[in-house]
Amino acid sequence: MTSVSEIINTLNSRFDSDAADDLNAVFQFSIEDGDDYYITVKDGACEFGEGEHDDADVTLIMNTETLAGIATGETDGMQAFMSGQLRVEGDMMLATKIGELFPN
Repeated sequence: MTSVSEIINTLNSRFDSDAADDLNAVFQFSIEDGDDYYITVKDGACEFGEGEHDDADVTLIMNTETLAGIATGETDGMQAFMSGQLRVEGDMMLATKIGELFPN
C-alpha cells in the first residue's frame, strides 16, 4: 500500500495554481490508519504540513486506501462521501474544490 506521504507528494505535483487564485483555506486530511497532513492554499500557492493544523477550514476524514483512490482518480470523492468512506467536517463546499486544485 502507498504511504500517506507519497500520496500527498503526488497531490503536490499536480497542484493547479490558477484554480487557487482567489482561495485562502486550510484543508486537513485526518487519515484513520496513517499520518495526518494539511494543505494551506493561499494566493495561488500551496504548502503541505504533517500533523494537525490548529485552524483548518475543512477536515476530510478517511483511510489511506480511500485517499489513494481519490488522489489517483479511481475513486470519486462524492461517491466516497455518499458511501461513508469519506467524512467531512467544516466547510463542505470547500471540500468539493479538491478536484479543481489537484486535477488528475
